[in-house]
Amino acid sequence: MKRTLVTFAMTAAVTGPALAADKAAVTQTYADIALAGYEDSLTLAKALKSAVDALVAAPSDATLEAAKTAWLAARVPYQQTEAFRFGNPSVDDWEGKVNAWPLDEGLIDYVDPLFGGNDENPFALANIIANPTLELSGKVLDATTITPAVLQDLHEFDGIEANVATGYHAIEFLLWGQDLNGTDAGAGNRPASDFDVTDCTGGHCDRRGQYLTAATDLLIADLMDAVALWSAGGQARVDLAAGDPLVMAFTGLGSLSYGEQAGERMKLGLLLHDPEEEHDCFSDNTHNSHYYDGLGVRNVYTGRYVRIDGSVVEGPSLYDFVAERDAALADNLLADMDRTMIALGAIKSTAEAGTAYDQMLAAGNEAGNALIQNAIEALVAQTRNIERAVQVAGLKGVTVEGSDSLDNVSAVFE
Repeated sequence: MKRTLVTFAMTAAVTGPALAADKAAVTQTYADIALAGYEDSLTLAKALKSAVDALVAAPSDATLEAAKTAWLAARVPYQQTEAFRFGNPSVDDWEGKVNAWPLDEGLIDYVDPLFGGNDENPFALANIIANPTLELSGKVLDATTITPAVLQDLHEFDGIEANVATGYHAIEFLLWGQDLNGTDAGAGNRPASDFDVTDCTGGHCDRRGQYLTAATDLLIADLMDAVALWSAGGQARVDLAAGDPLVMAFTGLGSLSYGEQAGERMKLGLLLHDPEEEHDCFSDNTHNSHYYDGLGVRNVYTGRYVRIDGSVVEGPSLYDFVAERDAALADNLLADMDRTMIALGAIKSTAEAGTAYDQMLAAGNEAGNALIQNAIEALVAQTRNIERAVQVAGLKGVTVEGSDSLDNVSAVFE
């Protein structure tokens, strides 16, 4: 499903406003793309589970690498579904189970205490893998056997969002380990022997395998829930019927573009030059997460999603709806999204050429900082035209989430 920017731009040129922009039809396309994205995410999570099972059964460099490759593949369709967040209440309620970040990884497993602590979180070094029982705020958590239910109890424990025990990033940490390289080259470097019960490094290798297996099982169960939400009669579709689906759609596009991606995921890290603020920080996969978030926004706007098997889900779109009211604005917004994809593609290609996103963040890396800033500016520009499209469409109730890193920079350093 990898597509070059040239092919991408050509596709944009041939998919003009040829489809009638009936609101019900646009809503149908929107929901069908959501369902397809979550179905693809579920398919690749199941492939990840097979790779994880092989790693736990026979730990080796090869099986660990295969599990990492499966995790990276699983992120591609999932990141494209993030455009359905923010405006859809059922997705907002669900999403934190699978993609919460950043996390205090010392809650899960051993870390370098110089780099893994958090004075604001008393559980930042709790290490559930090393502790079969754990007293948490007067309650004893029995983790003698690490199961999906145990992880659900541990996740965001005590209302602390950094206590991330489930989802993609918990699995990522277990596969890669801490990235202790700062803004120098290199990702996490967990050895396969951390899962080898006969030649164990890191201690508690049986429990580490239990955790990885339970977290992957839970990811599959959660993605099954997401597929159910968007299937016929599912709660997400019920929510669309009960509210204004276009308000939900544009809220998602604006909030992901601006406050979440441009702000919290990109500008904050750039202001602080802090690799702990990159989205996939253990694996150095942040360039892909940013790219596919951007593509997900474009998918929703154009009403077109390319599935992992190469088939295409498409239909009447938000682009068509806006174009019937203001063709120039619809095209300008599409051009903005294309510029965003080019800017995100430049980050992606730079990372693939050997300079990881955390290196681009480094203080003094003017070229890397400029790549990130260019993408931020493109995301902000497209948000301004998203807001104009909302006005042209006559939609009420669209609220675009902000970020201190964009709107109140001084607060970032307080």
